[in-house]
Amino acid sequence: MWQVYALLAAVFAALTAIFSKLGVRDVDSGLATAIRVGFILLLTWGMSLYAGTWREVRQIGGHTWLFLFLSAVATGLSWLCYFKALQLGDVSRVAPLDKLSVPLAMLLGVLVLGEPCDPKTVAGGILITAGALLLVL
Repeated sequence: MWQVYALLAAVFAALTAIFSKLGVRDVDSGLATAIRVGFILLLTWGMSLYAGTWREVRQIGGHTWLFLFLSAVATGLSWLCYFKALQLGDVSRVAPLDKLSVPLAMLLGVLVLGEPCDPKTVAGGILITAGALLLVL
């Protein structure tokens, strides 16, 4: 089932690139990011309220809060940089370079999380990197 969600994430990420490029045409990229975050906040809290999972907030430990905070900082910085790049460059060049996050995440998954790394994983990471660089250069 994770594969379905991963593919849906890729579809929505592709749509995000197009919608974001259209959204930053006439507004500062930082303001556009702030507006986007506001909409995401409403959407995700609405989903949590609807599902009733918001009640679990009191049970979250400090370790989890720390890493969710760090994830939020990394996400915010990523989005600010992404929106600025989209404002300055073509989606067809920005999006592939942004996708270098995939092999970087793979590498960090191995180094930080101790996830398995086999030749197929290494080859996939190299091919993703080569493809992104080919499209950008």
